[in-house]
Amino acid sequence: MEDSSKTLYVGLDVHKESIAVAYAPEDRGAEVVSLGSVGTRQCDTDKLIRKLESKGATLIFVYEAGPCGYWLYRYLTRKGLSCHVVAPSLIPRKPGDRVKTDRRDAIHAGRLDARRRPERDLRAPDRGRSRARLEPRPR
Repeated sequence: MEDSSKTLYVGLDVHKESIAVAYAPEDRGAEVVSLGSVGTRQCDTDKLIRKLESKGATLIFVYEAGPCGYWLYRYLTRKGLSCHVVAPSLIPRKPGDRVKTDRRDAIHAGRLDARRRPERDLRAPDRGRSRARLEPRPR
């Protein structure tokens, strides 16, 4: 992976207290590597980014939209990194595959981005729109 033209697809499974991380090289047959969990603080995310950038590849992050919001998307794009948020309903699953773990979700996200179609991406709302959605609606 010494060539900087290589790409690493980084799958994230984001929760309130932790982020499960897995990455897949752009090669179709390559194995997806699980890195385990990291914290949700910005310093933890920065450490993860440095670790992955040391592999000498372009990073593309992807994670499922969920109740944790879009803070990670905003943070990564502000740092100049590519990040995609995908609707959970559009992630292909095998029939009968009902086991959901953080590690498996991160691996699925990493694999998905290697075969990603742009129509699966969600547009993350800006900060103002996110705040407006949290305000109670008058009845």
